[in-house]
Amino acid sequence: MILWKIIFKNAFRHKLRTALTVLAVAVAILAFGLLRTVISTWYASVETSSATRLITRNAVSITFPLPLSYYSKIRQVDHVEMVSYGNWFGGIYITEENFFANFAVEPETYLELYPEYLIDEDQRSSFLRDRRGFIAGRQLVERFGWEVGDIVTLEGTIYPGNWEFQLQAVYRGRDENVDESQFFFHWEYLNETLEETDPAMADQVGYYLVGITDPDMAAQVAGEIDALFANSPAETITETEESFVLGFISMTETIIEVIRIVSLVVIVIILAVVANTMAMTTRERTGEYAVLKTLGYSGGQITFLIMGEALIISLCGALLGILLTYPAAQGFRQALRAFFPTFNVQPDTILIDLGIAVIVGIAASLIPSRQAVRIRIAEGLRRIG
Repeated sequence: MILWKIIFKNAFRHKLRTALTVLAVAVAILAFGLLRTVISTWYASVETSSATRLITRNAVSITFPLPLSYYSKIRQVDHVEMVSYGNWFGGIYITEENFFANFAVEPETYLELYPEYLIDEDQRSSFLRDRRGFIAGRQLVERFGWEVGDIVTLEGTIYPGNWEFQLQAVYRGRDENVDESQFFFHWEYLNETLEETDPAMADQVGYYLVGITDPDMAAQVAGEIDALFANSPAETITETEESFVLGFISMTETIIEVIRIVSLVVIVIILAVVANTMAMTTRERTGEYAVLKTLGYSGGQITFLIMGEALIISLCGALLGILLTYPAAQGFRQALRAFFPTFNVQPDTILIDLGIAVIVGIAASLIPSRQAVRIRIAEGLRRIG
């Protein structure tokens, strides 16, 4: 009990120095937490991917279409329960700054394959009945202040022209990792228009979404689908939804690695700040440690005093940084919601923050405590005053 009283008094003896150190640690923990959240957000779509969903796309590139006639052939493959399809539409709402993902999909099967999109049944029925209707995520609707029944016009980029849609349904995510910023409308509406304006682009889809009965059969089903279209003008690559998403993420792997490196640099900064503070306090208290030795305190007890002080400072900074992380993440999400529709601080990030604080506190006290233990009593007493 006496040792703990000494630790707390020492930790806050120099209030300004302690406050500045705690603040520095808090800023570093805040930066580390945000960087970790960026990485976890990058992989959020991987976490929500289903083992029973496969993606079939053109073997050349996803920008190349596939014939609509592939639908019936894929449907006949063993262990295939349901097939849907869609196109990336790439429409612009008012200005290019208002970016959000928008797709033309076969609505009924698509929604069945994504049970994580929760929709009111009445709105769902209205959407399925209305060929010009669209469904949007809750976050997207809140972003632009849309209401059910509103007419929304998108300017086509891949498919030129002004396309009018009516909001019929709003979906919400089953959990916080589900993207609520997407826009879906009827593929048939797109195709009927293309049949009139550009027949060469009609009856083509960007990808097929394949629901299978057994995730253990994913590799076999994928192989059978691709074998159907081998040596055809439009060969296919079929992969799990997770692999498909990871393929996109791999294009930005360099950015992710840079973020990881920066987060490690932040840890080094925290260690340097706390270590510098502990080195200064140990030098100032050399005489005090010598007195403690004469009173019979062991080297382990002196080490405990120094290490405890470092841990209190680093943990105070970490707790402050963690408290600041949540409002900072909220502000980050609001500022960059077009690029990070989900930006949630994960529990494991908080645990890592606390773990770093403990490691930093221990590591920063190793050298100062070693010096305090090894100093001779006579030498230490000379430094008093």
